[in-house]
Amino acid sequence: MMEEEKYPTGPQEESESLKLPEVEEEATDEPSYITEDGREMFEHFRFVADKGQALLRVDKFLVDRMEKTSRNRIQQAADAGCIIVNGKAVKSSYKVKPGDVVSIVMDRPRYEFEIIAEEIPLDIVYEDADVLVVNKPAGLVVHPGHGNYHGTLVNALAWHFKDNPEYDVNDPRMGLVHRIDKDTSGLLVVAKTPDAKTSLGEQFFNKTTRREYVAVIWGEFPQKSGTITGDIARNPRNKLQMAVMTEPGIGKHAVTHYEEIESFGYVSVVKCRLETGRTHQIRVHMKHMGHPLFNDERYGGNEILRGTTFAKYRQFVANCMETCPRQALHARTLGFKHPRTGIEMNFECEIPQDMAKLIEKWRDYRKNND
Repeated sequence: MMEEEKYPTGPQEESESLKLPEVEEEATDEPSYITEDGREMFEHFRFVADKGQALLRVDKFLVDRMEKTSRNRIQQAADAGCIIVNGKAVKSSYKVKPGDVVSIVMDRPRYEFEIIAEEIPLDIVYEDADVLVVNKPAGLVVHPGHGNYHGTLVNALAWHFKDNPEYDVNDPRMGLVHRIDKDTSGLLVVAKTPDAKTSLGEQFFNKTTRREYVAVIWGEFPQKSGTITGDIARNPRNKLQMAVMTEPGIGKHAVTHYEEIESFGYVSVVKCRLETGRTHQIRVHMKHMGHPLFNDERYGGNEILRGTTFAKYRQFVANCMETCPRQALHARTLGFKHPRTGIEMNFECEIPQDMAKLIEKWRDYRKNND
């Protein structure tokens, strides 16, 4: 390749001047509770028992304080581990005492409104009575919130299941089992029954699912394959970012295995296999290693981090970013045991057109400049 003065090749420092969107994407709320099996839960309701509170079953305590909620629904929430008292999950028979803090938590941020079914096209890869596997396009928010109150995957699911009396989009015992970021494309599994969600949740917790992503990163690793281990937590300097924590005891354990698929010198295509599933995990781990995802605005990948200072090169990179105007990350493979039959199921979806064109552009650039 022709070279003049080059851009830095080492790990990039956090940029204090990095411009970030004013509205957060989904999956960036702080969970308020972590279950024993590692699920992140979000508080939806909180009640504090007053000093004169007589001993009372928690299901009766809650139904007396919540409109349009049956005692049976409260009991189901307790069975699902969604009733928390003083930081611990309790059964519906728990007796509330004076001063108890009683919370209802779910595995998604609180919806401040009723979920409206919207006729949004879904790329359904597979569906049966228990599960649905969907290929989410980049740009589609998973959960409503943060200014994205309509046009989300949850709204699309509400429409898809509108004639299914067994599926309640607001029921935490069913629905999305995991999430991917707004501008990440790829496979997601939806549980259509409480039993399916329990089974799939256990598989994700026990790391027996198979999740493989394809990413375009800045630069190339010295080793063609390896493992990145680094605890992840909210970046204390920027609440919109996650970051790898070096201080012990801060952050959640996170492991990403990577393997180079193709290298073009200034950028590489890598395969990433998730052992854990933390918020922004691949994006954060790649940033930490000095290889942010190409065009990942939140983590600095929308700047030219490798290559020459030629104007022609800068224009080429700008054209690449127009071709793929989001972080170049795609959830290509998803595997799990069917929650009812136990049969191994594996799904794969092709790299979307924007990423495929991006990779082809870099392939041509490398060929023409060798």
